Amino acid sequence: MSQQLVRSTSLAGAIVLGLGSILGTGAFVSVGIGADIAGGAVLWAILIAAVTALCNGLSSAQLASAHSVGGGTYEYGYRFLTPAYGVTAGSLFVVAKSASAATAALAVGWYVTNVTAIPEYLAQWIAAAVLVLFTLLVLGGVKRTNWVNAAIVTVSIVALLAFIITGHQQTAVVERASVEWWHVLQAAALLFVAYTGYGRIATMGEEVQNPRQVIPLAVILTLAVVTLLYLGVGSALLHFPSIADFQAEHFSLASLLPTGPIQWLVTAGAVVAMGGVILNLILGVSRVVLAMGRRADLPMRFANLNDQQTSAPPATWLTCFVMLVLVAIGDIKTAWSFSAFTVLVYYGITNLAALKVTKSDRFVPKWVSILGLVSCLGLAVFVPWQVLLSGLIFIVVVLLIHQLRR
Repeated sequence: MSQQLVRSTSLAGAIVLGLGSILGTGAFVSVGIGADIAGGAVLWAILIAAVTALCNGLSSAQLASAHSVGGGTYEYGYRFLTPAYGVTAGSLFVVAKSASAATAALAVGWYVTNVTAIPEYLAQWIAAAVLVLFTLLVLGGVKRTNWVNAAIVTVSIVALLAFIITGHQQTAVVERASVEWWHVLQAAALLFVAYTGYGRIATMGEEVQNPRQVIPLAVILTLAVVTLLYLGVGSALLHFPSIADFQAEHFSLASLLPTGPIQWLVTAGAVVAMGGVILNLILGVSRVVLAMGRRADLPMRFANLNDQQTSAPPATWLTCFVMLVLVAIGDIKTAWSFSAFTVLVYYGITNLAALKVTKSDRFVPKWVSILGLVSCLGLAVFVPWQVLLSGLIFIVVVLLIHQLRR
C-alpha cells in the first residue's frame, strides 16, 4: 500500500507558503527596475504582470492536479507534449531560476554595502559567498520549515510596509517623463519574474485539504496580496526625488532612504527575504537537475545521491556553479532580464501543456491557459534585444544537443 502525505495544510497555510516563495527580490529590487523603465506607468506594468502570473498559476495548479510529480514543467512537457518540450522546459527552468538566485545574491551584496562601510566592489564577492553558504546548507539537509517560512514572510511584509509608509510621507509625487507603451510591456516582462514562486502552491496537491478548491483559491489570494504590496512599493517609489538618479544595475530600496532605523529595517527585511529565496531556488533547481540526470538529459552522474540519500551533491554543485557564473556578470538588471525571458518561455510551455489535460481532469477553463500562453510569449519579446537573442540561441542549442543525444 503506497504511503501518502497527510492533508494537513489549510488555505491560510498555503497562502503563507506562497507568500514565502514569492516575496524577495521582486519586492525589494525588481519593482524599482520596473519604475526605471516604465516611470509613472509602473503600476500598469505591475497589473499586467499580475494577470499573466494568475493565468500561469492556475495552469500550474491544473497540471499538478492531473500529474502530481516533482520536476514541474520539465515533467509536464514529457507527459503532455513531447520530450523536446520537456528538455527545453527543464533547461529554461535551470537557467531562469539560477539567474533569479544570482540576482537575489547580488542584491544582498548591494544592500549590505549600501548600509555599511564595506566597499561597493566587494558586493559580487558577498553574493558569491552567500551562494556557496546556502549551497552547503542545502547539502547539509537544511530546508525552510513552516515556522521559518512564516517568520520570513512577517519580516518581509513589515519591512515593505515601513518603506511604503515612509515613501508616502514624502512631500509630492516626483514628475516622471512620459514613456512609450512598449516600455510598460518591457517593465511588465521583468516584473512577471517578481511573481514566480506560486508554483510551490500548485505542487501541494497531496498535502492540502480539498486541493481542487483550496489550491486555485490560495493562488488567487496570494497573488492579490503580493500585487497590493507591489502597487504600494511602486507608488511609494515615485515619491522619492532620488529615484531619478539611481542605477538600476545596483538598485535597492534601502539606498533611497535616509540613514536610520527604517533603512536598517528595510535592509534586514530584504536580506532575510532574499536569503530565503536563494535557499528555495538552490533546492528547487538542483532537484530539476537531478530529474534531468535520471532521464539522461544531463550526464547521469548528476543523478547521484549521497550515501544517506538525503541530498544530491553533483546536482547541487552544478546548480551553484551556474549561479556563480551569472553572479560574475555583476549586473542585477541583466541577470533579472535573462531570468525574465527564460521564465516567460518556460511558463509558455506550462500553459501549452495545461491545454492538453483531459476534460475529466480539468477544473481550470481552457481560456485561462490560452490567455497565459499568449501573455507569456507576448511579453517575452519585449525584453532587451541582447537578452532575447541570447535566450533564443540558448533554446536552439538545447534542442540541437537533445536531437544529437537521441
